Amino acid sequence: MSSQPQAAVGAPLSRVDGRLKVTGRARYAADVPRARTSASEDTPVVGDVVHAVVVDSRVARGRITGIDTRAADALPGVLGVISHLDGLELAYRDNQGAWLDPAVGERLHVLQDDRVRFFGQPVAVVVARTLETTRHAADLVRISYDAERPSTDLTAPGTPENDPLPQQNYTRGDPEKALASAEVTLDRTYRLARNHHNAMEPHATVARWDGDRLTVWDKTQWVLGAQAELAAVLGIPTENVRVISPFVGGAFGNALRTWPHTTLAALAARTFRRPVKLVLTREQLYYGVGFRPAYEYRLRLGSTRGGRLTAMDHRVRAETSRYEHFTEGVMVPGQMHYATPHVRQTYRTVPLDVNTPTFMRGPGYSTAVFAIESALDELAHDIGVDPVELRLRNEPDEDPSNGLPFSTRRLRECLRTGAREFGWHRRDPRPRSRREGDRLIGMGMASGVYDTLRMRSQARVRLDADGTALVQAATSDMAPAPTPP
Repeated sequence: MSSQPQAAVGAPLSRVDGRLKVTGRARYAADVPRARTSASEDTPVVGDVVHAVVVDSRVARGRITGIDTRAADALPGVLGVISHLDGLELAYRDNQGAWLDPAVGERLHVLQDDRVRFFGQPVAVVVARTLETTRHAADLVRISYDAERPSTDLTAPGTPENDPLPQQNYTRGDPEKALASAEVTLDRTYRLARNHHNAMEPHATVARWDGDRLTVWDKTQWVLGAQAELAAVLGIPTENVRVISPFVGGAFGNALRTWPHTTLAALAARTFRRPVKLVLTREQLYYGVGFRPAYEYRLRLGSTRGGRLTAMDHRVRAETSRYEHFTEGVMVPGQMHYATPHVRQTYRTVPLDVNTPTFMRGPGYSTAVFAIESALDELAHDIGVDPVELRLRNEPDEDPSNGLPFSTRRLRECLRTGAREFGWHRRDPRPRSRREGDRLIGMGMASGVYDTLRMRSQARVRLDADGTALVQAATSDMAPAPTPP
């Protein structure tokens, strides 16, 4: 029988970073150079860090006709202003490591030409010794434009109907015939506004060059992706880039991609031969990084009077940027969430003068489920069937999109347990029927679906004689910290 102590097996342990986070001692990207590189290394940033601030375009489409930096350059402490006029060419090689990125096209080539593609596009970067001086200098940079009329509204008249790339389609059965013969039909259009991530920690990068080797402290959910993208953009070997991200203060998807500000920090550090810190402002998070795109989702459904779904017709339009074609899994829930024999889907992207959208919690799936679940609630009201019961009547025994069995699907149990625990039987189905003081109180339910994304990964584990273990992996942990004991 082993006498090895079981300090790490079967015992409740506080998170290693828990106390650091709740006491404010955890160091994030913008906290460098006070932070050390990792728990096992004590190499601080070498040299004095200078600050960079991005100058953003104030028009949404057009060309830059002039950049006046004289007032900014005259401020004491300003090291310089970088723009496309400096001719600092970047490689922008294809990034084979960006397989997680669903955008097709060519990412923004920052400071490489005079073209403005969206409001807030980086058009210059100011570098100075203090943050206050850098911000002041950025305000003094004057940009003149030959502005063009932009297209930024998915629903505006005259908006292009489709991206040049092919639209996505899916059909099973004969949905048009099934809708024509359905006992009950519903035709609704749901418009979903953009969603911005707005995590507590803003995007930030500190960049330092040691000869031809680059180290960045970056807010990222994917250090290997940031490493591959920086190498591709800068035209250097991947092994010459090191990315450090000890803590992430929330990201929700948009830190999976490496955005232009990270490139600008590296470019400024190389230009001025100094470590550079660049932190996006709260305002810049609305156009400096991605977002969940706006959607127009039309859904027609057919049903029996008893609430059995017979057909669904999904017509989806989503915004994307003109320079990239962004898509996400918006079609999957409509294919397999409910037992519907006749289904048709059309998914079109609409190119607009905006920056490229990106992942956001349950990308695509949550958008589709919102429309589908809203329509089912309206159907339940129209035919007088309880919303929980309506979903139970349409629960599939196998995946309707391919006929394969589910490995695990306990939605029936979940719906019944939830209804019991939340007192669903006390719900009054009439709209606006419950009031508390001057407030209307609603009670509703919905279900959702999302796939399990699995991929290859590596980790290094060291077991010590005292029963403890050290696990090291290139991944980011964004779970909330517990209350320290």
